[in-house]
Amino acid sequence: MPLSFHSKSHGNIAFGFFNIESDMLLLENYFFFADIFCEWIIKMSQLQDSELNKFVFQVYQITDPNDIGDLMSAINGISFEGFIGRLYRRFPFPRDPQKFKQNPEGYQTQDFVKSQIQNIANETIIYIDFSKDRQIKIGSYIFDLIVFHELVRYVWQGGYPKWKNELRPQYVTEMKKCIQKSCNSFFKGIRL
Repeated sequence: MPLSFHSKSHGNIAFGFFNIESDMLLLENYFFFADIFCEWIIKMSQLQDSELNKFVFQVYQITDPNDIGDLMSAINGISFEGFIGRLYRRFPFPRDPQKFKQNPEGYQTQDFVKSQIQNIANETIIYIDFSKDRQIKIGSYIFDLIVFHELVRYVWQGGYPKWKNELRPQYVTEMKKCIQKSCNSFFKGIRL
């Protein structure tokens, strides 16, 4: 489930997985797959501090909250409106709470997820900026270094409820390896 993270620009915002059978993440109204997020982090971790500047990435953006849908209504089977509702219609919340774990093979649903989001979202270019004052800007959201580390750790852990059987997709383990080898100070101190 998405959790609340503090941004310096917009206060508390949602970030995270929102359906255990999909590896798509949301950052408030930006949507992108976890393998893309990990790819961003891998590329950035391989650069020196002085090489970090503006990175360009393509995401889906949904501007109308009705098009996004209501996560809690979808989880509880009350309403399946919007993008999130359509995913929960296809991949309902498990009846057994013990089965509420993020599927490490969620990347296999990407084609279906894309087919559901493409009609309501705009494909948008966002920038990721690393500033000299140790802030990271992702699109319009600004984070301090501590919260940026929390976003990375969230993906590593499989969010809440964590990865099923503690198994992670290869792209997540590759992200960890690259962070651990990184000489970039923006990645120092991330506890994975």
